[in-house]
Amino acid sequence: MRVLIVDDEPLARARLRGQLVDLGVAEPVIEAGTGLEALALARQHPPDIVLLDIRMPGMDGLEAARHLTRLTPPPAIIFTTAFDEHALAAFETHAIDYLLKPVRSERLKSALDRARLLTSAQLREAEVGLRARTATQRTHFSAPIGGDLRIVPVRDVRFLQADRGYVTVRHLHGELLVDDSLRTLEQEFSGTFLRIHRNTLVAVAHVAALTRDALGNGKLSFHDIADQLPISRRLLPEVRRRLRQ
Repeated sequence: MRVLIVDDEPLARARLRGQLVDLGVAEPVIEAGTGLEALALARQHPPDIVLLDIRMPGMDGLEAARHLTRLTPPPAIIFTTAFDEHALAAFETHAIDYLLKPVRSERLKSALDRARLLTSAQLREAEVGLRARTATQRTHFSAPIGGDLRIVPVRDVRFLQADRGYVTVRHLHGELLVDDSLRTLEQEFSGTFLRIHRNTLVAVAHVAALTRDALGNGKLSFHDIADQLPISRRLLPEVRRRLRQ
């Protein structure tokens, strides 16, 4: 089994690596110090199992797990953390197991053995559970493209547009298709994105202007991309109010 250890504390990573060597149940072992580094390594060397800390700077372990489950095939996720208040949230994401630090070798071996016996169908169920978790606002969007996992920071996104069951994430460098629903994204990013049409949410901070044509139809333009988006007549008063704020 290829195991990926993700923890921002070098000593914690070293302890887990030593335990894996002593148990003789994992080879090779790769390490990452942040959630983003874990995603980059997982794209290059797809892991079978991820030992994932929860509380990390930048992208936390819960969000990193959601992105990791988009890999094909998805890895088994085992959370490791010193903070047991996260236990309920972790299990709600259908993690394979949850280990409290300092991790005992017998508990680690039990979790690894359980993960090793999982079927592809069980891993797929865990993937769905992780991706459905929307309790916290993510910092990145992700989608598999041609066998790779494309990651886009939310700060680079200018608008989200629904079409035929998918949502186009329009960002500074192009587009990304994700399978989240627009309604779910509106709830998750209510303070950042604003609905201007039944199929469109825009990043309010990056709107440059609201204009109206001779017929009174409204359009939005942005500071740094050329796209212009129509505004629903029904939503125009609310859009104008939010932009004035």
